[in-house]
Amino acid sequence: MDLRMHVTIVPMSADHLDEVADLERVCFATPWSRKMLSEELENDCSAFLVALDDEGKVAGYAGIQVVLDEGYILNVAVRPECRRNGIAEKLLRVFLNFAKAHALSFLTLEVRASNQNAVLLYSKLGFRGAGRRRNYYEHPREDAIIMTRELTDETDSSDNGTTEKGVLS
Repeated sequence: MDLRMHVTIVPMSADHLDEVADLERVCFATPWSRKMLSEELENDCSAFLVALDDEGKVAGYAGIQVVLDEGYILNVAVRPECRRNGIAEKLLRVFLNFAKAHALSFLTLEVRASNQNAVLLYSKLGFRGAGRRRNYYEHPREDAIIMTRELTDETDSSDNGTTEKGVLS
């Protein structure tokens, strides 16, 4: 039996800011404010996606920043009651498809060293440990693992036919 919930992945708009700011407060010890999210949403180098549940509520969101041919995953967050349903994976697959379609060299991100579920997900998607940022996080103070996914022209079997292309422009 598949317990994964259905979500629709769409570009984040100003209409989603309140829910995403609430999600930030629930998920992160040092959350981005609504103002920070709004400013980043207007940044031409950044793009944000939201995963909407069947009621149109934000179940999760993710952001990416692109500079030249490099992609940096900014945040990935899923409401606690919606976790373990493949939402973060769906969001990340959109970014992977975008990165490949736009010939990015790599995607990179930081993750708390203790967040084993996230590390396992990123590893499943082809991200590999590339370094460590000592004492990067606060509350509690903790190292970040830098994970990078190199991108090539080869067909990638980890995409599993995900077809969310076109969500980012």
